[in-house]
Amino acid sequence: MKELVLVIGGIYGALAVVFGAFGAHALKKRFNEDQFKSFETGVKYQMFHALILIISGISFPFIGISQQLTAWFFILGTFFFSFSIYGLTLGSAFARKPRFLGPVTPLGGLFLILGWILFTINIAEIAVYL
Repeated sequence: MKELVLVIGGIYGALAVVFGAFGAHALKKRFNEDQFKSFETGVKYQMFHALILIISGISFPFIGISQQLTAWFFILGTFFFSFSIYGLTLGSAFARKPRFLGPVTPLGGLFLILGWILFTINIAEIAVYL
């Protein structure tokens, strides 16, 4: 599990850089201001959660289910949140807005919140033993 979390954290980080550059250069002319801000939000959240995945991968032994759930909430939450924003903004910019993605974004946000709650609990438990 530890290796998976670190690898996905690295992949999410690299993709955040790629998507950020793509949005800033290739899509900026295509997006209106609101679309650009939304796309940037997806990139920022993806990078933040790439970093917390790497921190989790370094900090947790992933022995208990709670630590595994933390990682899965971050992995799935990032995917649902950021990638649905990418889909919505790209679809909107090209007049093909995929409406089914609308409810996916808040689900991703909920997973991210749950991930942060579990991260806080798990890291506090580890700190007690240090």
